[in-house]
Amino acid sequence: MLKYALPEYNKQIKISTQEARKLLENNKAVILDIRMPDEEDVLKHDFVLRLDPLKLEEHHIHLPKDKTILVVCNTQNRSPFAALYLREKGYDAKYIEKGIKELEKEFQKDVIKYENC
Repeated sequence: MLKYALPEYNKQIKISTQEARKLLENNKAVILDIRMPDEEDVLKHDFVLRLDPLKLEEHHIHLPKDKTILVVCNTQNRSPFAALYLREKGYDAKYIEKGIKELEKEFQKDVIKYENC
């Protein structure tokens, strides 16, 4: 697990918001939102799974193994660790490097473009 601290391996566990969006649009990924229950609820899409980070060890077995798990939180403090944990359990997991608010901005681009037509 420590190898992911090295830059060449760290690239394997993080993903940009644009790359994440492509996977989601092609139905190849789901987002795992691991914010604490009292944190702000930003993303409200069908492809977002919510899970209290304190319950990840107990409930990871319910996550799909046939899709990439894109882990996200507010500050990227928990998501890299959760992605590593899931990789150790056999999942294709990555964390979204700029966090949940940047991901939401990526999805809002379409709304803004549509409103400005």
